Amino acid sequence: MRHFVGGCGITLVAVLLVAVLLDRRFPLHLPAPDAGSTVVLARDGTPLRAFADSDGVWRYPTTAKQVSPLYLQALLNYEDRWFYRHPGVNPYALLRGLAGGLRHGRIVSGGSTLSMQVARIIQPIPHTFRGKLVQILRALQLEAHLSKAQILDLYLNHAPFGGPIEGVEAASWAYLGKPAARLSHAEAALLAVLPQSPSRLRPDRHAQAARAARDKVLGRMRDLGVWSAAEVRDAAVEPVAARSLRAPLSAALLAERLHREQPAARRITSTIDANLQRAVEERVGAYLSRLPAHTSAALLVVDNATLEARVYVGTSEYADPQRHGYVDMVRAPRSPGSTLKPFLYGLALDDGLIHSQSLLVDAPQDFGGYKPGNFDEAFSGPISAAEALQRSLNVPAVDVLDRLGSGRFVARLANGGVDLGLPDGAAPNLSIILGGASTRLENLVGAYTALANGGVAGTPRYTLQQAARPRRLLSSGAAWIIRDVLAHNPADVEGAPLAGAINRHEQVAWKTGTSYGYRDAWSIGVTDRWTVGVWIGRPDGTPSPGQYGAVTALPLLFQIVDMLPSRGGRARAQPASVKSVGICWPLGGVVAATDPALCRQRRTAWVLDDALPPTFAERDLGAWSSGLLTLRIDDRGRRLSGACHASHERTIQLARWPALATPWLSVDDRARSALPPLAPGCAADSLDRASPIRISGLGEGVTLRRAPNSDKPLRVTLRALGTQTTVQWLLNGRLQGSSEADAAIAITLPQAGDYRITALARDGAFATLTLRVVGPPA
Repeated sequence: MRHFVGGCGITLVAVLLVAVLLDRRFPLHLPAPDAGSTVVLARDGTPLRAFADSDGVWRYPTTAKQVSPLYLQALLNYEDRWFYRHPGVNPYALLRGLAGGLRHGRIVSGGSTLSMQVARIIQPIPHTFRGKLVQILRALQLEAHLSKAQILDLYLNHAPFGGPIEGVEAASWAYLGKPAARLSHAEAALLAVLPQSPSRLRPDRHAQAARAARDKVLGRMRDLGVWSAAEVRDAAVEPVAARSLRAPLSAALLAERLHREQPAARRITSTIDANLQRAVEERVGAYLSRLPAHTSAALLVVDNATLEARVYVGTSEYADPQRHGYVDMVRAPRSPGSTLKPFLYGLALDDGLIHSQSLLVDAPQDFGGYKPGNFDEAFSGPISAAEALQRSLNVPAVDVLDRLGSGRFVARLANGGVDLGLPDGAAPNLSIILGGASTRLENLVGAYTALANGGVAGTPRYTLQQAARPRRLLSSGAAWIIRDVLAHNPADVEGAPLAGAINRHEQVAWKTGTSYGYRDAWSIGVTDRWTVGVWIGRPDGTPSPGQYGAVTALPLLFQIVDMLPSRGGRARAQPASVKSVGICWPLGGVVAATDPALCRQRRTAWVLDDALPPTFAERDLGAWSSGLLTLRIDDRGRRLSGACHASHERTIQLARWPALATPWLSVDDRARSALPPLAPGCAADSLDRASPIRISGLGEGVTLRRAPNSDKPLRVTLRALGTQTTVQWLLNGRLQGSSEADAAIAITLPQAGDYRITALARDGAFATLTLRVVGPPA
């Protein structure tokens, strides 16, 4: 007996030694922990996009704790009831399989445990008796090296489910469009049996075979008492999903961006709201279908409180070659058009240069050789800072930037997170405020969040690991005033009224922009909770005539705002630094401290930190210099200059309007602001430096008749007499061109109607001419 026991011990040692040697000679080749495809997830775990591995396989990493308990019940009870009790091999099942093989001459029931199936999954093994022996040895080897939980997780991640799909999580999304954590009884049974014959049982191709196999699993679960008869009866009624096999493809360009930034990660969780992302993508696609074929769009929705992006649309149609669908326009540097103007006016408020109703002048001006015009080529004359911002007028914005300083403006934007791209070797200049630089949609959206966050801007976040990097861009008071101005912006800007009603459940502060040549159409909106940015254009930078912010991008912005949840935002209270004050035009002083005779127009302004800056002083001082002018006059109201005196004289004050605003003033305002004539014998003073001008070529109030049988527009040739400066010519407020001194200019009168022609000299002198054009005689 002692020799028998000793012989058994020697035999056992020899077997163990052989097993160790075989284990070292034929080691397991387990998949690397991070092997497989990468999946980018929405914030709730919904896959947005899958990136196949080098073999083209889609695999979404998961664990037994992350899948539905119903699936684990179906899998273990149908495939391997004794999984947690056997050492990797079930002898009874093997003998049953061997007997069936001998009886039929082929393998009928393999008797494979989950461990044996994992062995075959990680290493191709032929379906032969010799292969079965190798499979058994590998299963034992797995059990020696891994825990049951690790073996089960290998199966959950690598089991074949048809086509390029491996693992239950990828299969659940590909076939059912849901995570494996939310499977029903019927769905759990289907996915449990599918790896037995993934090609024959694919539900997208062989729905009937898949249903029969599923029902077999349901019957087993009922017979074993794991699921009740009622649960199985209800599950059997469910149809087998026939969803076409496809990988998720939502927020495709963001997913690509995150995958490129984290190439080693296998699960990347973004901040995107999956349902909202899909809905917005569909809306953008439908909206773009009415625009030219090469037009694309980008859209970004950011939660103001967290700066997390909830929607990221980098292109209107991913991979569409006509729309350059591989180009991410959220990140592409483009001309911002007029979208920087709110920050210009906000910074000017912080610097005490303006308040919301400061008097600006929208008229032809020359800024050191730079002569900006407006989008619609018309001018409005005297205008408030708020209205100039709402209507996106160019000349007042350039005027404010010239006083603030281009270099300071660019530096302060950069400090707030908006880096502007300038041509190589170029310095900041006045054209920046009209789009003469480049920036990105994500930078603009991050900056606009300052209007909802007390002047603090931030970088949009696409994962929770990303830092928001908050930066002060404006004071809380300036941000509040600018948002209030933009929130009262009528949906009619740049001469393009919107078609149809806009249903807005909450107040939206919005701004549009259009770059030079109709290359970029922008709209950006801010609510209590959200900041939304829209870009529409052609990614290759070619023009899209007729497409601009107000008519192209703005309607889409309002559609998206209507789709967003309105709850959860924080309404911003009016800061203590902001007050409502009555002011007077043209001087700009407070009403209470201004002589009523000098207060030609009353305005209610938002004032920051009690700053009440006067109306801007004109650059070219002269007779028409604006501001308060004190004069001496005689008893007949004539002006006394220098050492000139009269027996009866008195002092008066005039509130002068900016010279370039004069053509737009009412007759009464012009009369109240006009200089009294000099008294006889008084020497001329500097106030008379501007000489009167007149228009020659046509008489006042003439009627011109178009020639019979002619559809050509009339052209008239005019001259401005009495000046040696540059003269700007306007037709019904629209700039037509300029002339030097008394040089002639030709002006086209396009159709019948009444016209007003204005000649405006650089020093403020002007002349007007009214005329009428009628059709040919009957």
